[in-house]
Amino acid sequence: MVMAAALLLSPGANSQEQKDVAAMLKSQNYTFFAETVSPMASRTRHLTSRYDLRVTSDTIEADLPYFGRSYSPTYNMAGGGIDFTSVDFDYATVKKKKKRWEIIIRPNDAGDVQELNLTVFENGRADLRVTSNSRQAIRYSGYIE
Repeated sequence: MVMAAALLLSPGANSQEQKDVAAMLKSQNYTFFAETVSPMASRTRHLTSRYDLRVTSDTIEADLPYFGRSYSPTYNMAGGGIDFTSVDFDYATVKKKKKRWEIIIRPNDAGDVQELNLTVFENGRADLRVTSNSRQAIRYSGYIE
């Protein structure tokens, strides 16, 4: 499944697929699937399980692993990953040069998560940077669909 999606969203994607990406972002109805994770002070790791960030116009749901340093102990961190559901968030999309969009999501009800910065390219590839109040920032690479 992941391999098929990667082939569909390869750098040579046609203009119809690029329009589909724009439509998904405009409708705020898409899922970011993480393939690699890059902690600030460690090497990039390939993920072997399915982790994602689901975005709809009224809900953000995150199920992402976390590897990195915590600056202060946080309670209610079942599993230690970035795992939350937010229904109160700020969402902004900006179309940038070089055929990409910058999406900034600021959850107001997700506890430790301060900001999600999602960069999406016209071919569906994407990078997600998560900034936390008490942990080092972390970056994920993958795709949206």
